[in-house]
Amino acid sequence: MPFVAAREAVVHDMHGVRFVSHAASALGSKELCAWRCEVPAGSGGQPHTISREEVFLILSGTLELTIDGASRLLGEGDVAIAPAGSLLAVANPTEEPAGMWVTTSVGLTAILPDGSRISPPWAS
Repeated sequence: MPFVAAREAVVHDMHGVRFVSHAASALGSKELCAWRCEVPAGSGGQPHTISREEVFLILSGTLELTIDGASRLLGEGDVAIAPAGSLLAVANPTEEPAGMWVTTSVGLTAILPDGSRISPPWAS
């Protein structure tokens, strides 16, 4: 299906972050996944190693992205690109919620610090 209405987006909550899936295989996408992340104020992200490249566009607020040990505070309109195999963490060190749009390819998996592997449904 080439169109996904806002009301059809699928919501997932994990590690204190809300993931609102707008494009995934369950919604008709064959190659790409895209979702909106709603990151609460004062939250620290779970570091994880990603299997696919991800692109992050900050929609609102300020987020700190750490990619392979390099950190940057990003604001509205800023973009970060995390290569496949990189160690990634996202945090919101501010007192305001923040939002970002994330795009990757179908099949992304992540390895957490304890060695467990997750296959997020918003990236399937």
